[in-house]
Amino acid sequence: MDDLHKKALSLEYLTVGYNIVEAIASILAGRLAGSIALVGFGLDSIVESLSGFVLICRLKKHGTVSQEEEEKIETRASRFVGITFFILGAYVLLESVKKIVLREIPDPSLFGIIIALVSLIIMPLLASAKHRIGKQLGMASLVADSKETFVCAVLSAALLVGLLTHYFFHFWLSDPIVGLLIVAFLFREGYELVFEKE
Repeated sequence: MDDLHKKALSLEYLTVGYNIVEAIASILAGRLAGSIALVGFGLDSIVESLSGFVLICRLKKHGTVSQEEEEKIETRASRFVGITFFILGAYVLLESVKKIVLREIPDPSLFGIIIALVSLIIMPLLASAKHRIGKQLGMASLVADSKETFVCAVLSAALLVGLLTHYFFHFWLSDPIVGLLIVAFLFREGYELVFEKE
């Protein structure tokens, strides 16, 4: 395995490890505060981990299978990453609408604000590194995974705005509104990866 593939593999291990910790912290904080934005953020971390596991398998097979088989693995991996966008988007959409309809008011969450800030620093760095190496390797699945990592950074920013608005101004609707704003982006990215690969 060459140096670029080793770097890509290391980035995926780092992504998966960080996202498992982030998922546990976010879902726990979200459940305690009743925040769909925080729970959705934790679920995004789980989806990101699944995507990372797919890429780890993909990278480990590099050089051990034929070019044709590698291209098939690449296509399957890219589509799987796309499907994960739909899974997360559907959950966040349903839960956001439910919060609005039932007027489920979350508690302010200082812990959630800290999680969002840390992620807002780490995720763009990981996304940039994965995108650059994915382009150098010509690996569409790694570039797609970098987009999902970037989605996590976007979600971090949206989550931070929503949590700060609720924390300081007691505007409870900011939580489900943040959820709804990210759904369109998630579905668009999922569509591009799943259907435009046909």
